[in-house]
Amino acid sequence: MTGTTPGTPGTPRVLRAMNDRAALDLLLEHGPLSRTRIGKLTGLSKPTASQLLARLEAAGLVVATGTTEGRPGPNAQLYAVNARAAYAAGLDVNGDRIHAAVADVTGEIVGEYELRTPGRSATGVVRQVTDALDGAVKAAGIALDEVRRLVIGTPGAFDPATGRLRYASHLPGWHSPTLLEELAAVLPMPFEYENDVNLVAIAEQRVGAARGHADFALLWNEEGMGAALVLGGRLHRGFTGGAGEVGFLPVPGTPLVRQVTKANSGGYQELAGVQAVPRIARAIGIETPEQPYVPVASGLLSRAAETHEDDPLYAELLDRYAERVATGLASIVAVLDPELIVLSGDVLVAGGEPLRARVQSELAELAASRPRLVLAAVPRRPVLRGALESALATTRDEVFDTSR
Repeated sequence: MTGTTPGTPGTPRVLRAMNDRAALDLLLEHGPLSRTRIGKLTGLSKPTASQLLARLEAAGLVVATGTTEGRPGPNAQLYAVNARAAYAAGLDVNGDRIHAAVADVTGEIVGEYELRTPGRSATGVVRQVTDALDGAVKAAGIALDEVRRLVIGTPGAFDPATGRLRYASHLPGWHSPTLLEELAAVLPMPFEYENDVNLVAIAEQRVGAARGHADFALLWNEEGMGAALVLGGRLHRGFTGGAGEVGFLPVPGTPLVRQVTKANSGGYQELAGVQAVPRIARAIGIETPEQPYVPVASGLLSRAAETHEDDPLYAELLDRYAERVATGLASIVAVLDPELIVLSGDVLVAGGEPLRARVQSELAELAASRPRLVLAAVPRRPVLRGALESALATTRDEVFDTSR
């Protein structure tokens, strides 16, 4: 008869680790819980739940925090995840700045820092990344070596074959073929990189409008248009990391754009991107500044959402823009047939429910299937939130594993 090695499935060590992780996940979801409540939620007996909590407390993963009050009987001790058990960091990068944040293992942001980024060389980028991270770490009041993992979000995507950033010619200094190697040489923790819109989808999937959905698409519109595709619960990145670069999508209603990467634009970007909103407004007689900047477009759509019932010009702005947004979405729906589409980014969110309802109605006319459209539910810095959620997922897998 052969014995099983420690840590193999079915052994007491693995079963204890599975129960430990289930309890930790419940504490993350619900906040402080009593031993009795943990036992009921996990199906464990009171003695087993007590042993579990004692084990996690000894490992520094949970802490006793207060007692129950206002209920019949004696007060019960409450337990919570030890927020100081680990930290993770995220960076949100665009052409103007790097926003960095550190979160504790519960997901609470404990330090943030924003760095303006005028540099263009790879060396300058490496210094900017480390400076931004150092600033967030100092704001958190912890040491750099306490950060277990870093996720960096950028426009475009790093080609896995070449290590070079693609689809983001507007991001100065980030296109050196040695950039990732240089970052690995100076960062004291493991790091990953991810497309910024993909990170928004992660944020919406973990804490936002797409919770519980394994198949959805997210459409993003700020400085540029992009999409994130989640299939079977996993991000679909494509062969070169370019899945979701829908701004380049040829669509009816706009001239065909060739050499799109050099132009850094495409048909859908021209039809429904940030620059389209003030163009539509001027065409129907709404006075607006010439600049196609995000604040201008967002301001127009926000006012339209507020006044469209009383102002026919703003109602027309919503109608025309919704048709353009739905035109590109129809191609995405025809290929993917998603269950859900999340509308995200300042430009789309500014239009609120009036824009969402119009896009839903237009899409029903243009697409064979009819996915449900919802507005994004992560209101503040969704790229950064997604980077933190991604970094925390791996960090928790490492720190919460008690089988070793």
